[in-house]
Amino acid sequence: MKATLSLGRIAGVRVGLHWSVLGIVAILVSLALARWPVVVPGYSWLAYAIAAVVTAVLFVGSLLAHELAHAVIARREKVDVDGITLWLLGGIARLRGEAVTPGAALRIAAVGPAMSLLLSAVFGLIVLPFAGGGGSPLAAVTFGYLAVINVVLAVFNLIPAAPLDGGRILRAALWAWRGDRDEAAVWSARAGRAFGFGLVLLGAVWLLTGNGADGLWWILIGLFIVTVASAEERQAELSGSLRDVLVADVMTRDPETVDGDRTVADFIRIDALVRKHSAYPIVDDHGGVRGLVTLSRIKRVPPERRATTTLADVACPPERIPMSWPAERLTDLLPRMAGCEDGRALVYADDVLVGIVTSRDISHAVAVSDLNDTRRIVHPAGYGEPMTVQQDKRSI
Repeated sequence: MKATLSLGRIAGVRVGLHWSVLGIVAILVSLALARWPVVVPGYSWLAYAIAAVVTAVLFVGSLLAHELAHAVIARREKVDVDGITLWLLGGIARLRGEAVTPGAALRIAAVGPAMSLLLSAVFGLIVLPFAGGGGSPLAAVTFGYLAVINVVLAVFNLIPAAPLDGGRILRAALWAWRGDRDEAAVWSARAGRAFGFGLVLLGAVWLLTGNGADGLWWILIGLFIVTVASAEERQAELSGSLRDVLVADVMTRDPETVDGDRTVADFIRIDALVRKHSAYPIVDDHGGVRGLVTLSRIKRVPPERRATTTLADVACPPERIPMSWPAERLTDLLPRMAGCEDGRALVYADDVLVGIVTSRDISHAVAVSDLNDTRRIVHPAGYGEPMTVQQDKRSI
């Protein structure tokens, strides 16, 4: 999910807001305006409105702190963080890659609920001076509500069902117990689907029994959890089927390269219809890679500028291209390719470009993994010894 509004970087992590986060603000403001006059009567509508807005803003800040905790610990555990987006159903910390140990995965997952509980304690301490009758009852109700809602956020996230933090904790525990990360992820995702369907059923019963429109909210959350959990299950099963496949097994060897000083018009006239590939590394006279140009990037150049625009001008710079090596597992490369705009990775051996991995290469590997038999994978010459890989779909 892409952010609509960027908030810059906090603790080195990119933070943004999706427009749907306004839904959280609207819901909290409307609830506060409806209930605060009943709970603490006697204030002006302006005071209630200010308290409602403060409640909503501080709760969104609580969500941000929850996700930032995940991101900071993830970076400490050597997991890349693409950024954080706050939206209608909370927040998403986008991690690129996986923790290398169950302990690291546990720490990344558990720190979010721990942060929510810490914030609850902080808001609770703010309420204490009002407990003896001093200060503003409206302020006491506002911070007391924030203390309670952060506890609810922590407890809800600790439910052992993916994609909730409790599901990540369950996955880490199963991984440590069984020694199989992919199997643990499948079970965690299945628990998430069951929980999501349970929320949908609860919401439907709530609506049908006339208890109000809150059931729609539970149905929405349940459907979201089912969707994400199902995607995670498919990803885990794919990872399991490809666990022994190396980058060398799927890459296109010795990719065709182009001269970055050539114009786009020249490439279209001479090469575009002749060459069969859709992506070409740009190399200099010493074999160093200057970028990666794709047909999609070339098509975005206006016709009137193609004669004066070079391929290097429109190429993806090297620092934004995922890099790999022949002996790397394909499943370790996939998370890095997920955030790549051009969907390609370059493969190096001893600092020399030896291959390229495309989405078509990965699709072929996935298709082969569905052949329930043992096949012989022969690594390209110089990249390792031939090996036998069991290609079977595991039933868990």
